Amino acid sequence: MPEPFVAVPSFLNRSSALTVSTDPNRATPGGERPQPSYPATWLDAETDPPPDSALDRSLDPIPPQPPRTDLSALGPLSRFARDPAVTDLFVNGDAGLWLDAGRGLVPAPNWHGDERSIRDLAVRLIALGGRHIDEASPCVDVRLADGIRVHAVLPPVSSTGTLLSIRLPRTERLSLDALAAGGVFGHGEDAAAQLGRLRAAVLDRENLLVTGAAGSGKTTLLAALLGEAPAAERIVAIEDVAELRINHPHVVALESRQANLEGAGRIGLDSLLREALRMRPDRLVLGECRGVEIRELLAALNTGHDGGAGTLHANSLADVPARLEALGALAGMSPAAVARQTVSAIGLVLHLERRDGRRRLAQVGRFTLDAAERLATVPA
Repeated sequence: MPEPFVAVPSFLNRSSALTVSTDPNRATPGGERPQPSYPATWLDAETDPPPDSALDRSLDPIPPQPPRTDLSALGPLSRFARDPAVTDLFVNGDAGLWLDAGRGLVPAPNWHGDERSIRDLAVRLIALGGRHIDEASPCVDVRLADGIRVHAVLPPVSSTGTLLSIRLPRTERLSLDALAAGGVFGHGEDAAAQLGRLRAAVLDRENLLVTGAAGSGKTTLLAALLGEAPAAERIVAIEDVAELRINHPHVVALESRQANLEGAGRIGLDSLLREALRMRPDRLVLGECRGVEIRELLAALNTGHDGGAGTLHANSLADVPARLEALGALAGMSPAAVARQTVSAIGLVLHLERRDGRRRLAQVGRFTLDAAERLATVPA
């Protein structure tokens, strides 16, 4: 099967001759691939930086980040992505661009794009990730260079035009100290006590589950925790899309792979977990528990692989048991099996919340069995 063409966009300015190339695989007469280009209507967003009122970061507890480097692949969106505080960009068809710089979603000022331009950009970004998007495959998720994650949806699946959801990784590998300085663990003596407790949990090789809603900072906290592991340990991280940035000298990263156009070649998280066990990990990490891989993870953590960690989407600490039972059901596990394996495998549950733009460690708990022998959580 031929390798997919990966185009490398260049920056454009207002004086450029602008055309729309609809076929990213068409070679020029000289045999070179054409460089992506974008319609002039997109360049309304390519001049001045957003006003402070639009990207007010006064409520974001995370320390300022260094500027990002090459973001030319994002074309007309690169102007917004250059701001190191921006973590998410959402293009909602021709209805507008929204971004998150730490205090919730706000509309981008002075931005305009038409449906043809947005679709063209979506096709190019997906091609950069080595995949293809069209009416037959209208929903595609890829990872670009430097960990940028792009999800695209085309009409008619989207009734409001082409949609783009872009997640930008933080440019700095944050430590627990940096998170503490930003107020994630509270303030004063409480923060110091919480920080010491988390460090002790890592050094004592407790298995940790970080939970929270989308955008609550689960990946950031998980990476900071793993950065506290001794340098001599080997960390094997498994993710659906690689996002973890761990400040540690010995990290091995495995990433799942979707099936190709013929439906072959898929490598799921459950398969990668089995492969990871053959790589002699000192710490086994699952970026996000979201399906049948929960069976392999619990089995691994119950067979001597201490010091592991993972994340799970949940709205509260009390919701975590039901989420795990639902994932276990996908893997053919009974609630009783999930309960007993989880109680044995997971040491601490760290639940994050994001309110008024602030991320904080809201609850710390442990798993237990209730009177009906079902999985439950209690404060720890």
